[in-house]
Amino acid sequence: MDVMSIFWLFFMITALQPVIKQRLLESARQRLIARIERQRGSRVILLIHRQETMSLLGFPILRYIDINDSEEVIRAIHMTDPDVPLDIILHTPGGLVLASYQIAHAIKLHPGKVTVFVPHYAMSGGTLIALAADEIVMGEHAVLGPVDPQIGEFPAASLIKIVEKKPISEVDDKTLLLADIGQKAIEQLRNQVYFLIKDRYPEDRAQELARVLSEGRWTHDYPITIDEARNLGLNVKSNVPEEIYQLMALYRQPVRRQTTVEYLPVPRYKRQTEGKPDTK
Repeated sequence: MDVMSIFWLFFMITALQPVIKQRLLESARQRLIARIERQRGSRVILLIHRQETMSLLGFPILRYIDINDSEEVIRAIHMTDPDVPLDIILHTPGGLVLASYQIAHAIKLHPGKVTVFVPHYAMSGGTLIALAADEIVMGEHAVLGPVDPQIGEFPAASLIKIVEKKPISEVDDKTLLLADIGQKAIEQLRNQVYFLIKDRYPEDRAQELARVLSEGRWTHDYPITIDEARNLGLNVKSNVPEEIYQLMALYRQPVRRQTTVEYLPVPRYKRQTEGKPDTK
């Protein structure tokens, strides 16, 4: 075999390696999903958004909830018997309100029990989806987030405050227009949240939760921990099955080749080091 043949063989193997690795990873995910479904007697649907890297070019791709996601999730729900429980695993920074509410609405109308698992975070539109479930199960350090609408790059609530605090003559037409849209958006989100949760909470609590989560009292990326969620009145649990964390580990796709977090990937317990002499 000449040098050029060896070069091309090496090139082909290198080019195919990411594809083969991805296929093996997908196969491992499918096996674990099937195992969870057998254990829980449910349909498992994952909505996972990570900042991924293209296999060959290395460009980062930012992921968020979009119309394609809502179409796929709704299709999966339509393929599920109405009495079969749904287990939704969420890991997302949020996304389009339209797509998020479509998913939430489909979950709300599913007759079987719906459980949403949040192992790490489900912000914004992810929280909107979680609110539609019969049960929210969060990891010990997981967070939800406010669902207040954003008008372009600006929070709707902040645009409204500008108009309220400045004389109308000092506010330009574009800001007035954005504030008007923002007011409508907040009212729409509040009504949508209320519709999603009204059957599981007393009337006054449902109204208050809808108002608090949509009014813009926090920044849009404010982390609502499990304890704060409970203080707000949300019914959340903390018993995330270990298999779900195992499944999340199969979605790790770092943007950079050099990892920023490193550790020995094995469990470590205190008893492992007790009684061992110092080797220094």
